[in-house]
Amino acid sequence: MLKGFRDFILRGNVVDLAVAVIIGAAFNAIVTSLVKDILTQFIAAVVGKPDFSGIVFKLNGTPILIGNFLNAALSFLIVASVVYFGIVLPLNTLLARLKKPEPDAPSSMKTCPECLSEIPLAARRCAHCAQPVA
Repeated sequence: MLKGFRDFILRGNVVDLAVAVIIGAAFNAIVTSLVKDILTQFIAAVVGKPDFSGIVFKLNGTPILIGNFLNAALSFLIVASVVYFGIVLPLNTLLARLKKPEPDAPSSMKTCPECLSEIPLAARRCAHCAQPVA
């Protein structure tokens, strides 16, 4: 029972996932600071307001905080674009350059000269037209 648990914990994908969660939490602080301290300040310099939390819609006396939703949506879009353009796109480009083209595997099929259907290399007769194949 404990051996199975040990094997599960020490399996590569579980350890990789744990490392990814820890690195993701640390990276979250960097991205949050980038969005809050730099990008939204640029938006504030252009638009004049760094924050939309003052936008409130009242329905029967109940406040609907549209501004908070806009802040969260804007923050998500900024974080997603920073992650995509800053990490995903460069990493995919790097991996595409490093990936070596795979050589074409030799085919295990041949073409029947009579009916042009695909048959195995070891076949002496075509399965479709029964013609002998050299």
